[in-house]
Amino acid sequence: MKHAGLLLIIAILLVSCKTEKKTETTEQQEKLLPENEWIVLFDGSGTEGWRAYNGETLPPGWVVKNGELTFDTELGLEQDYKGGRDIIYGAEEFDNFELYVEWKLPKGGNSGIFYHIKEGYESIPQISPEYQLIDDENYAEIHDLTEYNLSLGYTEKPEELKPLQQTASDYAMHPADASKKVLNPVGEWNSSKIVFTPEKVEHWLNGEMVLSFVPWDKAWEEKKNSDKWKNSKDYGKYKKGYIGFQDHSSPIWFRNIKIKKL
Repeated sequence: MKHAGLLLIIAILLVSCKTEKKTETTEQQEKLLPENEWIVLFDGSGTEGWRAYNGETLPPGWVVKNGELTFDTELGLEQDYKGGRDIIYGAEEFDNFELYVEWKLPKGGNSGIFYHIKEGYESIPQISPEYQLIDDENYAEIHDLTEYNLSLGYTEKPEELKPLQQTASDYAMHPADASKKVLNPVGEWNSSKIVFTPEKVEHWLNGEMVLSFVPWDKAWEEKKNSDKWKNSKDYGKYKKGYIGFQDHSSPIWFRNIKIKKL
């Protein structure tokens, strides 16, 4: 009986230790999980969390079709709508992150991915960095860029789409490496990834890193103050904000939008 009682006590202690160890491990996993878990911003079924910049609802034209978040120009060019058509995921702000999204454009299409957005300004581009999305091959054939590029000081071949304006570039700040870019033809899906930390920003296109730069360093400040954003005092200054997409009066399709906090 004494031996049986001793064995029972030992068994209880072992179970208790295992339970305690399991609880500690679970707690550790729970602490790590939020840092490593993807947050789905769009799952193909609805637009929960999405709204207009400086608005409360989605602007006309932004709808879900075939499991894709799309801007339908036939629906979106209503003459009586006075608000902006750029949209944000307004449910949560993000500081350091890895953002993944798949997208496609039509011929001559133009859009962009914004981050660190703050509301209360006239427009998103004046304050938010932009991962450019555009039809590199055909855009300049369809749209006259001459006047716009001349206003920026591009006097040589102002009719051309410049590297700082092309897909995967940090718009008007850092050009993507053209030698590493694999851009699928218009109408086909591409994937983009932005990795943001205070130490380095990475732009990825179809599985290849095509750009990296350091935010807010001396070189960044010089670029910011020498070109398009020199009169936009708050451009890029925010270290936390919303994720958003640009309407450029062009059809655009997005899917598999997700973000990971870093």
